[in-house]
Amino acid sequence: MRIFMQTKAAPNEAPRYYHLILQQDLLGGWSLLREWGQTGGRASMKREFYEQRDVAEGAMMGVRDQQLRKGFQVMFCQGIEAPSGSRYEP
Repeated sequence: MRIFMQTKAAPNEAPRYYHLILQQDLLGGWSLLREWGQTGGRASMKREFYEQRDVAEGAMMGVRDQQLRKGFQVMFCQGIEAPSGSRYEP
């Protein structure tokens, strides 16, 4: 599953982005990868591990909602349907 979010570009700056990727690992657990930064600039990455998919999805949606409150907009979702009550509007 992937969610890519971005802010609107300021006049003299590239837009900021936040990329969430949820994937199963070889041992049956789940990894939530977070990547954020400025387009064309430096990026940071963080990886979190979860044993259960529903817990990992909940964490992913929590991060997504947190970034939406900070002004990011969802540009695309891949591999999931928008959960009921989400702010994502296709």
